[in-house]
Amino acid sequence: MTRQMRLFFYGVLGAIGGLIGWHASNLLGLSFAPSIYVAEVVLGAMIGLSIGACIGLAEGIVRRNLAQGLRAFVITGGLGLAGGAMALPVSEGFFQLLGGGAIGRVVGWGLFGLVTGLAAGFTAGTQRWKGALGGILGGLLGGALFSGIYTLVRSTQLGKALGFILLGAAVGAFIALIAYLLSRAWIEVKSGKMKGSEFILDKFLPLTGPSAFIGSDSLKSEIVLPDPDIAPQHAMLKGHGTHFTLKDMSLSGTYINGKKIEQTKLSDKQVIRVGNTELIYHEKR
Repeated sequence: MTRQMRLFFYGVLGAIGGLIGWHASNLLGLSFAPSIYVAEVVLGAMIGLSIGACIGLAEGIVRRNLAQGLRAFVITGGLGLAGGAMALPVSEGFFQLLGGGAIGRVVGWGLFGLVTGLAAGFTAGTQRWKGALGGILGGLLGGALFSGIYTLVRSTQLGKALGFILLGAAVGAFIALIAYLLSRAWIEVKSGKMKGSEFILDKFLPLTGPSAFIGSDSLKSEIVLPDPDIAPQHAMLKGHGTHFTLKDMSLSGTYINGKKIEQTKLSDKQVIRVGNTELIYHEKR
């Protein structure tokens, strides 16, 4: 899926998560707990869970991979829950400390974005710090938009709903945006059912990092391609800090620029063929 579509899905799913979180918090209210801070921990956790889980689900959609989507849904949702549980009380504390200034709420939701972005870094191909950077920028912007909309709209419920939608959209979109702006290596699908899709490889680039497998089995490979001529684990990408090597693991072969290889160092713009699918390797120096 193209970068534009990834931004779209991350933003839209984040917005849907914000709407779900607002609805859940609206149903529960603040009067169920003896302390307002206890209530805010619970409400923040619900909002964070909703936004984080939906952003995680977006990763599965852009990869067209149900198993990876469910994994991201659980991990990002869980850490989003933790981030939201911290964000709402912190934002309220800063809000009171600063005499009712909106900056307190902005800081609180920036914290939430940081935790959610870290979670997204676990489940996507980007490095965790890039997910965290995108998340905190999205959280700060979303928090500012939330405060602005809440102040401008006279209807309290409508203002909160719009605020949470914008918060979720900003966190999701910035996580995707920063990951792509700072990405160092990625694979673009040139042909086949997933033509135009891109897979970021930054997380796999360090020498001590995990390897990334190209294959047809979503439980065995990180780059999953729906091609019957591709093995469950067809080829392996291994990072060496400054470059990747590609190793064939199949019976049918892996090809670089039309030549069959066993193992080779990858260079920018090389064309990889596995089964009947062609991929282009991209890297930034």
